[in-house]
Amino acid sequence: MKLIVATAAAHYLPWSMLNDRSSILSFLETRRSGRPRELVGPGPSTEEMERILTIAARAPDHGKLTPWKFITVSENQRGVLAELLLNALVEDNPAATPAHRDKEVNFAHYPGQLVVLISAPVPDHKIPVWEQELSCGAAGMSLLLGAHALGFVAGWVTGWRAYSEPVRQAFCGPGERIAGFIFIGHPAREVEERERPELSSIWKRWKPSA
Repeated sequence: MKLIVATAAAHYLPWSMLNDRSSILSFLETRRSGRPRELVGPGPSTEEMERILTIAARAPDHGKLTPWKFITVSENQRGVLAELLLNALVEDNPAATPAHRDKEVNFAHYPGQLVVLISAPVPDHKIPVWEQELSCGAAGMSLLLGAHALGFVAGWVTGWRAYSEPVRQAFCGPGERIAGFIFIGHPAREVEERERPELSSIWKRWKPSA
């Protein structure tokens, strides 16, 4: 078993041990997202992006419904995105300060590639919407794995923007919603491990009632 910490005093893996691609198991054991605000470019090329999204599309999908979509926002569209967020902010928070506005402009211009993950469940289908939403989450995780496997670092965030109706309408069709904003780039500083749950707190063996 690979140790999570090097010594009793250390709480985080050294950054060089995170996203370790020396083997499949090492990669899965050390995969770590990055904070979008701490990423730098360049993001994936068109060919790399196609490969990442092809990997993401291999997510579990009961009924083969593909209840998710990926929308990429190009570098030259970031100004339009910033305008969208600023206009939506007025509705979401009428008391927004200049600092709040600056935060949205910065968000819209985070370096790297931006992918907006869309949950697009098929209504009135025998496959429950809940299962379709789970598939969307699996697609998002697969997207992160694909990006990290190619040597990038990605970060998946939501925030008020994911629940804003004007923002939703700008990206989604009827019945769809934003599952998150995923930025793909390179870390501007060392990526640090975060605390993980003790296995004993999340794993128990089933004991059927008598």
